[in-house]
Amino acid sequence: MEKRNYDHIKVGEKKSFSKTITESDIFAFCGITGDFNPMHVDEVFSSQTRFKGRIAHGMLVAGLVDQTLTAIMGQGGIHVSQQVVFKAPVKIGDTITVTSEVNEKVTEKRRIMITSTWTNHDGITVMTGKSECFLPA
Repeated sequence: MEKRNYDHIKVGEKKSFSKTITESDIFAFCGITGDFNPMHVDEVFSSQTRFKGRIAHGMLVAGLVDQTLTAIMGQGGIHVSQQVVFKAPVKIGDTITVTSEVNEKVTEKRRIMITSTWTNHDGITVMTGKSECFLPA
């Protein structure tokens, strides 16, 4: 990972990351967080809901943003805050691409404001978000 200089990060800069959500991802996240909601782990239960099957944890999908933020900030960057809006469900086997774009810099605080969009393999937006990041000197 490269060390980036705050002054070299430009408004409009973008980074993307794609991942296919797997059964293993779901159960690893369940084990890490303790969230074994049947919407994520029980096909019979979840098939009777409006989603017609199991869906990924929203925060599992939201976490994919970290790779793009690290790519933008580089070594030593700190993810200070995150806002997300869930737009559509993510199912096992969906390939999700998160694209993050620098939309503002607050130089006196060394903050970088970033907007992100998560889309599935069909081009449907499944999540949107805003991040605030800090890049120390």
